[in-house]
Parts: sequence; C-alpha cells; structure tokens
Amino acid sequence: MKSDRPAPDLPEPLAQLVDAHTHLDACGAVDADGVRAAVDRAESVGVGRVVTVADDLAAARFAVDAAQWDKRVFAAVAIHPTRANVLDDVTKAEIERLARDPRTVAVGETGLDYYWPGKLEGCADIVEQVEGFRWHIDLAKRLRKPLMIHNREADHDLLAVLLDEGAPQTVIFHCFSSDANMATACVEAGYILSFSGTVSFKNARELHEAAKLVPDDQLLVETDAPYLTPHPYRGAPNEPYCLPYTVRALAALRGQDPEELALAATATAERVYRLPWN
Repeated sequence: MKSDRPAPDLPEPLAQLVDAHTHLDACGAVDADGVRAAVDRAESVGVGRVVTVADDLAAARFAVDAAQWDKRVFAAVAIHPTRANVLDDVTKAEIERLARDPRTVAVGETGLDYYWPGKLEGCADIVEQVEGFRWHIDLAKRLRKPLMIHNREADHDLLAVLLDEGAPQTVIFHCFSSDANMATACVEAGYILSFSGTVSFKNARELHEAAKLVPDDQLLVETDAPYLTPHPYRGAPNEPYCLPYTVRALAALRGQDPEELALAATATAERVYRLPWN
C-alpha cells in the first residue's frame, strides 16, 4: 500500500507478541528476503511471530510459501468474501490443499462484506458471499482449524450463518469493529475477537466500549498491515512492527498494564493457532 506519509518510528518493545492477522505480501514483502526483513523489524520490538493472511488464491499461495521461508511466519488461507464469485471447483480444491499445509493455522479471511456490493466492480453479491462463507465454514470444520472472519456491516447475518451451519470449534473475528452488543454476542458464543489499529482511533467510540467487554482469553491483537495503522500514525504504511502501538492503546482503554495485556494476547494466540516457539 502506497502512502505519502513516512513509516512510523519503531515503538518501545513489549512482551513477545503475535501479530494475529497481517498481509506481508501487501506490505511489499514478496520474497524470502523481504519476509525475513519485515519479521526482523517486528521481532526487534517484541513481535516474534506473525500470521500472514490470504484474500485471494495468489495470496494464499504466497502465505504458505512465506511460512516455509521463515519459521516465525504462519499462514491463513481463504477467498475474501468480496471475491467469493471466483470459488469454482478448481479454486476450492487449491484452497483446501493449501489449508491442509502444516504451516497453515487458520481458514481465512472469509465471512460477509455488505459494504462493497454495488460499489466495487466485480464484487461478489450477497448470495455468492453467503455460499462462499458456508463452504469455508465446512472446510474449517473438516480440517479442525480456526475460522478467521471478515465482517463488514453484516453482524446479524454472520451470526445467523454461523448458527445455521454450526460454527467450528474456534472462530476468530479479525479486526473486530462492531459495537458492544455484537461483542457481547460473540463473547457469549465463545468466539475470539481480534483488535487492530482501529481501536486507537479517537472517533471509534462504539468500538472502545466493545473492547472493554472482551475477556483476556478471548482477545487477540493484530495489525491488518498494511492497513489501519494505529494513532498517531494513521494514514502511514503499517507493518507488524507497529503492533505495540495498538496494544498500548487497547490496554489504556481496558485499564490494563500493556505488558500484561501483551502476555495475555500472546497466550490466546498460542492456544487458538496452536503455535510453537519454533
């Protein structure tokens, strides 16, 4: 992602963190050297492991390759809901092959996006998105891997589809951006909520209230890099090394010590993704 703003400064390190959702390829780390450099920067501030996430087939192949190139990297693979109209039998077979890789720790990002249909040319319509979401739910259950959800303006229907299909054992709402009511419903269902740099935005008042309701053992932290760079660097290019900024902002909202929150989020990531220390 191009930006006219300079990259953020390296933050003060925190306890060993896991970036639960990033896009290394979109950050410009497109080969083994680039991946290693990005993760080296992250590790220098305590972000010792990252999950790089796919939104199309090329990104899924890259994610699994990146996880082979560097043992600090893990993959999540799926077709983004806005691209669910490409999910033919060949694409499904390839996503399933990649999802079975031992370095793939989740099926995602999948879900529903009601913002883009009608605005983005070629975007999957709602029916196509729901069909794709159902297929990814089934895949996650068959492989016994976590389901990583993208949700944009689709709270009610997402929960309804999960209920109708029967949710996998672990469901992760990446970049949680809904209100306190949705957070409560997700927590009660046993789902995991992952918070990105949006939680540091001053105008995200409903999200601030939601973030206070999530138990430590149902909470993850992520960058979603290169997007959603945390305050005060909003609009600058994001990378996994920026994660401590988000953790400190989230800790302030929740009235927690940042180191304690970092340790708790890391423990959750290790549990839900079954991460080794390599």
